[in-house]
Amino acid sequence: MAKAPKSKKSPAKSPTEDTDFVLHSLQDTLEKDKRYKASDEQLQHFYEQMLLIRRFEERAGQLYGLGLIGGFCHLYIGQEAVAVGLQSALTEGLDSVITGYRDHGHMLAYGIDPKVIMAELTGREAGISKGKGGSMHMFSTEHKFYGGHGIVGAQVSLGGGLALAHQYNDDGGLCLAYFGDGAANQGQVYETFNMAALWNLPIVFVVENNQYAMGTAVKRSSAETEFYRRGTAFRIPGMKVNGMDVLEVRQAAEIAFKHVREGKGPVLMECETYRYRGHSMSDPAKYRTREEVQDIREHKDPIEGLKKFMIENGSKEDDLKAIDKDIRKVVSEAADFAESSPEPKASELYTDVLVEEY
Repeated sequence: MAKAPKSKKSPAKSPTEDTDFVLHSLQDTLEKDKRYKASDEQLQHFYEQMLLIRRFEERAGQLYGLGLIGGFCHLYIGQEAVAVGLQSALTEGLDSVITGYRDHGHMLAYGIDPKVIMAELTGREAGISKGKGGSMHMFSTEHKFYGGHGIVGAQVSLGGGLALAHQYNDDGGLCLAYFGDGAANQGQVYETFNMAALWNLPIVFVVENNQYAMGTAVKRSSAETEFYRRGTAFRIPGMKVNGMDVLEVRQAAEIAFKHVREGKGPVLMECETYRYRGHSMSDPAKYRTREEVQDIREHKDPIEGLKKFMIENGSKEDDLKAIDKDIRKVVSEAADFAESSPEPKASELYTDVLVEEY
């Protein structure tokens, strides 16, 4: 028997009820103050987390080339500021996260042990999904991280369900649901927008616009290339964010999360970012020039941008080099751990098929 929902306070007016609702109000707030005022400790943490993702993904690419990672492998190199900026603003143990198959970076941004992530990539028993999920299907219910999904756009609908659970349980949490510019044209995304707005769900939809989906430029695949405006028909406020600046992403997170936690319904955030590698390791990325990629690396790299800001504000370059050295050691240990861990036993094929009996 389904339990009765807990009693709740009267929610704030939803966008569908509020005639004075302004769709660009959150963008206006961001434009007034675009960068998060981080402490020195926070700046260092952001730098460490982004650098960990970068070095981890570089090593994952090497292991894939050696045949130690099978199947598909989608690297997050270049997009580090999005996951770190957003997830650093979540409430640990309360909020939930769901994403697509480019998921290693999001797990690392959550503070999950690189060893169990690398072990999962290499299909080992010690992996976070016992070696059965691989690169694309990582989960950690302990951290409220619900994947890692291979069906394009499917995670958005599931994210709506996670948000509904937060609302039903009246736990004060929100769901952060990531999807890419390619998935933005999936019909199920808009069905979820409609329900989320209608039911006033606590969810932030995040479009990681890395410009090329699988391999087609946004302007060739999308009639509306300003993805943050796509929630307008459902009265969902949109935000357009520089996804290559971790401090701007964090500031946008503060604004969006506050809006949702106040019971005002969903937010659609577009983070403009860029991936340096192909869609997956098997993609030669011939649809763009090397010069284009190099220009982004030289002028918009999220890690180098933060490093420059930190040095301008008193950090010593030698200290930042020492952090990089330590991160490389952590990644090397994770790779060694993965390579030396045993593969799952054949009997594991029959476990975890169902979470429980029905």
